[in-house]
Amino acid sequence: MTTALKLAKHPKAKRGGISRWSRQVGWKHLLAFVVMAYALFPLLYIVSTSLTDMGGIENFTFFGQFYTKNYTDLLTSSDYPFVTWMKNTVTIAAITGILSVFISAFAAFAFSRLRFKGRRPGLLALILVQMFPSILGLTAVYGILSKLTDYVPAIGLGTKAGLILVYLGGSLGGGTYLMYGFFNTIPKELDEAAKIDGATHTQIYFKILLRLIAPILAVMGLLSFIGTFGDYVLASIVFETPDQLTVAVGLNLLLSDPWSKNWAMFAAGAVMSAAPIMILFVSLQKYITNGLTGGAVKG
Repeated sequence: MTTALKLAKHPKAKRGGISRWSRQVGWKHLLAFVVMAYALFPLLYIVSTSLTDMGGIENFTFFGQFYTKNYTDLLTSSDYPFVTWMKNTVTIAAITGILSVFISAFAAFAFSRLRFKGRRPGLLALILVQMFPSILGLTAVYGILSKLTDYVPAIGLGTKAGLILVYLGGSLGGGTYLMYGFFNTIPKELDEAAKIDGATHTQIYFKILLRLIAPILAVMGLLSFIGTFGDYVLASIVFETPDQLTVAVGLNLLLSDPWSKNWAMFAAGAVMSAAPIMILFVSLQKYITNGLTGGAVKG
């Protein structure tokens, strides 16, 4: 038997060629490409719009220009203090993310490890609160902050502290319940072994459990940061003067006049405002992957 005949009879030679590969695997690659193109097109469209020298978003060539003056004008404009908006937004989002993570972790530890009266009704209340959309409380939030402005101006309307407290109230319920499930995946034998060695609840929490739940802390911090960073509704009713605004509210000023909407500069601001979130996501990517899958099974 010749070498060519042996190769023809080899099992790998009977796979069916390109047609069979297309039926079994090729269509998956094609579908993945279509989904990626569908997801990336809006992002590329925004970047392309930010590089045009016109105010509209219609009738222009895709990446036909490379006009960077929109970015420099937005960074140096006195009418639209973009840098100040970014500082306000990053400050509020960072403080809210840090506080919500650790307060939720404290509450989740209490619900998971301690036994006290009202524990189960408290957990049920956390679930029920999440059923109501936060937009239903806008009138109440505005009324409460208005009253606080008269009695405690430091946390009233027009203050970062007041807005941070509002964000914390909205994020603690879901964050606590999510971390509660993650705490339950950690064996209680670790707590018992630490107690035998003389550790207190505080030492167990800070020295053992917090290190084990680091992935979920990163996930909660990122979700809280993104949610706060991109919020428009709450920030628009709390802040009024241009130097107090966040990025989402400030960029809306570029579109407030129906006769002079500057979509190109708005797109430039959107591109620049996405940078902090991308940096944070890349920095926490390892923890995010572990946090999303670590609580799926009980270890």
